[in-house]
Amino acid sequence: MRIVFMGTPEFAVPALAALADAGHTLVAAYSQPPRPAGRGKKLQPSPVQREAEARGIPVRCPTSLKSAEAQAEFAEFKPEVAVVAAYGLILPQAVLDVPTFGCLNIHASLLPKWRGAAPIQRAILAGDAVTGITIMQMEAGLDTGPMLATARTPVDDKTAGELIEELAEIGAHLMVGTLIDLPALQPVPQDDRLASHAPKIDKGEARIDWTGDAEAIERQIRAMAPFPGAWFTLGGERIKVLKAEVAAREGKPGTTLDDDLTIACGYAALRPVRIQRAGKPAMDVAAFLRGRAVPAGTMVE
Repeated sequence: MRIVFMGTPEFAVPALAALADAGHTLVAAYSQPPRPAGRGKKLQPSPVQREAEARGIPVRCPTSLKSAEAQAEFAEFKPEVAVVAAYGLILPQAVLDVPTFGCLNIHASLLPKWRGAAPIQRAILAGDAVTGITIMQMEAGLDTGPMLATARTPVDDKTAGELIEELAEIGAHLMVGTLIDLPALQPVPQDDRLASHAPKIDKGEARIDWTGDAEAIERQIRAMAPFPGAWFTLGGERIKVLKAEVAAREGKPGTTLDDDLTIACGYAALRPVRIQRAGKPAMDVAAFLRGRAVPAGTMVE
């Protein structure tokens, strides 16, 4: 099929690669414009732009698709279908109407649950046992379109980063299979009564509140890993927690209960396993404690 691919982050790259490897004609790849990054703040192309250019696929990086010029350029590609994966720009109705078979979105949740920008993180925070991918026909609403295919996977104790990688591969394979059967598929409307919203993660949500339940804090840590990273302060220094274990201990919230950095919560306790200091690489807590003793009774914030 003639496909326009629309995506930006690493999550979208496996789908772009899988579609190209399956023999489809990728007439263009749309991605958000290069952003400044690194110490020199040089403009860096998105992961999708890099992959597309490496494969010789024409790339377009408009700041918006609302102008008549941008919409006319999109229409000139004459796509049979547009495949969208974490693109990050709103598709106006004039764009949605161009492809013969419409615009199909690879969404990282089991719709109608977790419509929005951060479905993976919200699923972890909520303690969901299962998440997955939905292939959805796009319409003007936010992730409200009818569903064409789904695939499920357990959340277990995975971090957001681990789930992003897993779901990216699942979504890529599911989209390839969906396109094979596309003309025969019957779209299934979503039940709006079961919908929940997954707003973008705010950095303010990353600070750990030790008066909370240890299990909820452990989910917070996994949902924020690797970015933005759940954190607390120790002696005025910000410490990100990338992995932690719940411990059946009790004490005043925010107090270390032993010399292994086990920290009391509002209910039970949490033992960080892997941390990251500001400007430093990630490290195991055992290595951190060899260079900096944190005795029992220390208060963290």
